[in-house]
Amino acid sequence: MAIVHPQIDPVALDLGVVEMHWYGLMYLLAFAAAYFLAWVRTKSRADFTTEMVSDLVFFGSVGVILGGRIGYVILYNFSELIANPLYLFRVWEGGMSFHGGFVGVLLAMWYFAHKYKKSPFTVLDFIAPCVPTGLFFGRIGNFINGELWGRVSHSDASHLMYFPQAANADFQMIQANLALQQIAADIGGYLLLPRHPSQLYQAATEGILLFIVLWWFSAKPRPRYAVSAMFLLIYGLSRFTTEFFRQPDVGYELIFGWMTKGQLYSLPMIVIGVILMVMAYQKQIYDWNKAK
Repeated sequence: MAIVHPQIDPVALDLGVVEMHWYGLMYLLAFAAAYFLAWVRTKSRADFTTEMVSDLVFFGSVGVILGGRIGYVILYNFSELIANPLYLFRVWEGGMSFHGGFVGVLLAMWYFAHKYKKSPFTVLDFIAPCVPTGLFFGRIGNFINGELWGRVSHSDASHLMYFPQAANADFQMIQANLALQQIAADIGGYLLLPRHPSQLYQAATEGILLFIVLWWFSAKPRPRYAVSAMFLLIYGLSRFTTEFFRQPDVGYELIFGWMTKGQLYSLPMIVIGVILMVMAYQKQIYDWNKAK
């Protein structure tokens, strides 16, 4: 028996004059966690100071926000941008892309590396283990908002969920396939379909799993490129897998009848991750305390 998504007020804190939305709070927690974890990593890295961490997190935050928004508009809603260029700035309507944010962070880290005269991959290897907690908080924000829900499932698994926010999408699916009425439930006067809570799947894999693997892997000296490679591999594989449970974007036709945009954009990450891992152990360049 599926459960109904808890309809959480999007406003986490209302002070009368100022409102703090859950999604904004998740971003604050993400940046705070990244700062704390980077600060912890400086304890074993003499080549990074706490002052550098402040710049690192600030530049990374700017890269995430700008890259995430621009990436979403270009990769997922380009037609809207062409019709109305001001749509790019309508951030209150939602819409952030991980892959766009990833490119934004890469550019921000390149600037940081240039400023402090470091190799870009030295910087990326240092900051990569601090990123997954941000991905975790971001997916929790998606879940709280009831957005980016999963695909409809015919199984009777108890963890499936009815999303009232998907009422219109569910109605259209039922109209197109009346047989779906057999698995639908009347929730608040709407026929809702049981869906995978894919936001939680992604929070567990892209967030918790990725953090555990990277934090463990980077605890010992690794050759340059290796930590970044591990990030790309684990994230790319996790995202590619969880996309099978996530509802594809509205109006988007699947590639080859099954591949989503998220999977398409994750494939280069996996390939580049493999290449970087091979390079890392071929070149054997260590930025700190070469492994014994």
